[in-house]
Amino acid sequence: MEQIKIQTHIAARVETIWNAYTSAEDIMEWNRASEDWHCTDAINDLRVGGKFKNRMEAKDGSVGFDLTGTYTALEPFKKIAYVMPDGRQVTINFNTKKSATDIEVIFDAESENPIEVQRHGWQAILDNFKAYVEKTYGNTSYGQTH
Repeated sequence: MEQIKIQTHIAARVETIWNAYTSAEDIMEWNRASEDWHCTDAINDLRVGGKFKNRMEAKDGSVGFDLTGTYTALEPFKKIAYVMPDGRQVTINFNTKKSATDIEVIFDAESENPIEVQRHGWQAILDNFKAYVEKTYGNTSYGQTH
């Protein structure tokens, strides 16, 4: 199974980024690949063996799906890993650089869509996450849960 890697650099502390990445309320704000989609519901049980479910829907109501997974590894402020129901693995690495953080997402490709389509879609979601964090939290140093 081929793996795909995407990444971004966010001008915020890792604690702020971690909280925005894992908070169900925040997930509903940033988890979409384009403006014509939205995340209508998010459930996140952030612990090894815990599950998450994010409901993704087209804003016109024409189509929707649930993105689900089970956490397999957690290192707070460093790493999240999960497995999807079809067995594909995903790892998210948070690399701290002073008051900024690099995020790297490595995921197993699925067989229905071309690799570049998958890379573009996942990168668009990660780019939307970056824009959300930088707009909402700026270059914060507090690192608190909100």
